[in-house]
Amino acid sequence: MKKTILVIGTFDTKEAELDYLITKIRQQGGTPLTMDVSVLGDPDQAVDINKHDVVEAAGETIENLIALGEEAEAFEKMSKGAAIMTLHLYKQGRFDGMIALGGTMGTDLALDCAQALPIGVPKYIVSTVAGSPLIGAERMAADVQFILWAGGLYGLNPLCKSSLSQAAGAVLGAAKAAEPPAFDRPVIGMTSLGSSCLKYMKRLHPELTARGYDVAVFHTTGMGGMAFERLAADGAFACVMDFSLQELVNVLHGSLVSAGADRLTGAGRSGTPQMVAPGASDILDLAGWQEIPDRFKHRPFHPHNRLIKSVAFNAEEREALAQEIIDRLADATGPTQYFLPNQGIEEWDKPGEPAHDSEGLGAFIKASSSAAMGRVKTTVLECHINDDAFCEAVLSQLDAWVAQGIVPKP
Repeated sequence: MKKTILVIGTFDTKEAELDYLITKIRQQGGTPLTMDVSVLGDPDQAVDINKHDVVEAAGETIENLIALGEEAEAFEKMSKGAAIMTLHLYKQGRFDGMIALGGTMGTDLALDCAQALPIGVPKYIVSTVAGSPLIGAERMAADVQFILWAGGLYGLNPLCKSSLSQAAGAVLGAAKAAEPPAFDRPVIGMTSLGSSCLKYMKRLHPELTARGYDVAVFHTTGMGGMAFERLAADGAFACVMDFSLQELVNVLHGSLVSAGADRLTGAGRSGTPQMVAPGASDILDLAGWQEIPDRFKHRPFHPHNRLIKSVAFNAEEREALAQEIIDRLADATGPTQYFLPNQGIEEWDKPGEPAHDSEGLGAFIKASSSAAMGRVKTTVLECHINDDAFCEAVLSQLDAWVAQGIVPKP
């Protein structure tokens, strides 16, 4: 079946590059649908969706954008129109996948367009800043794909063509092979920090699937939590089991390993029933190449691998975190159960391990219980988060919610 690809870019400054991409899509049997998001100039050849159509979707005119005299403000308005138009075209069934290219301006706009589309629609961004920390987690669609545009700032060249030809094949191949999520069974969204630090998913996954649920486990190293929050806020899950809050620690203390400032709020906003536990919230994760901040240099340290390393929190920092977690959970509009395992919240805080701190854990449990009083239903569990007893408490709560009709029964 022939697939149509929405191609987004500034045709006034990158027409040669876009034409090359379009040609490669056609050569592989695809049909391009072109959208121009230029502000100042015009392309030499006609496009399917011109810049006037795009900016009109945002209630503006090109003349108004030019009159602003400020490139950033003008392009932000163009981005708004592009996102609205992208979703509109998709709802009309006009395309099967999206690809956009650009530098920082084009990437900024492309991120909005990708976020406008539902999960399962192929969305590719060819960018000179792909993989850069300039792109915050909160800007990314849950399933966006990036391709680094080597040598692509201005004009065609062999390096640029190599990136663009691969991008054309990637988006068209994805459109042909895509299997959007069917959601035939209720989905439980779960978070974890790998399987060595937090082990509960190994016990819970088979138990939940045996009950008739699909289980999506998100790796809380920034991008995983971003995707989890986005889907939770959209109401994609029948129930949330958010047991790894390490990304919340990171965003509060300025680490690059972040899922964005809205961590631990998505399920609450959508009213999705949620079980929460403070897994791995006793450590701060840093990028492997980052220098450890001076205030953490004499703390217990765990080098997980060359990409990521962790330092431990003290009792005072954990007390402040306890209050922040409760404040976020208290705003939830749906049923919320907060579990507090009082014998440990990740593998490295067991006796003899580098992050073991019984005093700090005790302070955290006490502060959490105090802050939750009358605001959030909280249960202190006499176990470690990696013990079977923790999983048994979770399954018992789920079964109760199912019996009460709070969580749908498969």
